[in-house]
Amino acid sequence: MIAQTIQLALAPVFVLVAIGNIMNILTTRLARMVDRSRHLQILHAGTKGSEHDVVVVEMRIIDQRIAHIGRALLCLVISGLAIGTTVAALFLSELAGADLRVVTALTFVAAIALLMAALVLLLLETRLAARALRLPPELLELERGDL
Repeated sequence: MIAQTIQLALAPVFVLVAIGNIMNILTTRLARMVDRSRHLQILHAGTKGSEHDVVVVEMRIIDQRIAHIGRALLCLVISGLAIGTTVAALFLSELAGADLRVVTALTFVAAIALLMAALVLLLLETRLAARALRLPPELLELERGDL
């Protein structure tokens, strides 16, 4: 029976691996944003006028992106804890003979819901990043047609 429980625990463990990989991606993105924000803080003190406004706008966008990443990481950590609880409930159910099917189901569903929420937050963050990186139309010289 313990072998069957180990087999049942494999699916949640694979989800846990995916959560770890996504967390790695998010922390890398967060580190790049922190580096950029530090650079912008230096520029902030030395700029004036429209150049200063550009710096402030970028700082605001980075602040929003950092908030999205922070919330996504929180969702992933709680999701990982829910997966751990799922696996523990599977084994406790087997070893103690307790009926923990409801706990197992609820914690697994909660983990997947939190994972999905984290992915939505990642999508929002990447949309913000893409919007901020769009090139101004005047630089594209679109009036020149195909080159």
